[in-house]
Amino acid sequence: MAQLDPIAALNDECDALDGILGTLSRRDWNLQTPAPGWTIGHQVAHLAATFQLAGLAASDPTTFTARLATADRNFDINVLQALQPYLNDPPEVLFQRWQAERAYASKALAAVPQDQPLPWLVSPIPPPVLAMAGMMEAFAHGQDIADTLAVRPERTDRIRLLVEFAVRTWTFGYLARGETVPDVEFRFELTSPSGQCWTLGPADAAERITGSAVDFCLLVTRRRHRADLDLSASGSQADHWMDIAQCYRGPAGAGRRPGQFTS
Repeated sequence: MAQLDPIAALNDECDALDGILGTLSRRDWNLQTPAPGWTIGHQVAHLAATFQLAGLAASDPTTFTARLATADRNFDINVLQALQPYLNDPPEVLFQRWQAERAYASKALAAVPQDQPLPWLVSPIPPPVLAMAGMMEAFAHGQDIADTLAVRPERTDRIRLLVEFAVRTWTFGYLARGETVPDVEFRFELTSPSGQCWTLGPADAAERITGSAVDFCLLVTRRRHRADLDLSASGSQADHWMDIAQCYRGPAGAGRRPGQFTS
């Protein structure tokens, strides 16, 4: 397939989310999502805070690094503190602020040389990878919002970038649980929304994950339980990885229960 522009794909993913958010009533913003204790407002506030950080990392790395140095060591506390500047806003203001933060991040990422490492939460990464991380956030929290409203997001082949990001960060599930990362390579063979076969990893790898690319993204963002997904594991290490897979740092959270969602 043609090379995807990560920033353009990120913008498209955010546009799709905004298409859902733009239909909400004021009351809808207070609906509880599948993430315990988080309303739709919390989900959007988190996205706004995350994209503001991404924009800062790209436009003012020195200030970003200084802010990161003063952050609390407790991951969950940091997340909750980042939400606070947005949570008191009425829905229409929060929506506008989210749109401003995503535009800020997109513009800042596009202005930086694409091979220039930017400071980030774990280690420096180039702008295209930071855009992929943003796409992961929009996909994951957008799915929570969609599940709350019982709507099905349209998935396109731009999720290829999320698949690549998840393969790039395949160790995060082990690190989040204090497990030793195994000395093993995985083969991923996934079917895209358009029906293409995407392959990543060594062709001769004994440990394999196969199935739907959309379901793979739902797995690594922990928005569905593996029992409800069209994915298969071959090999004991691959089977265990499917239990712990996540493409974000920090605590794994409870994830979703088997059968919690039918699609």
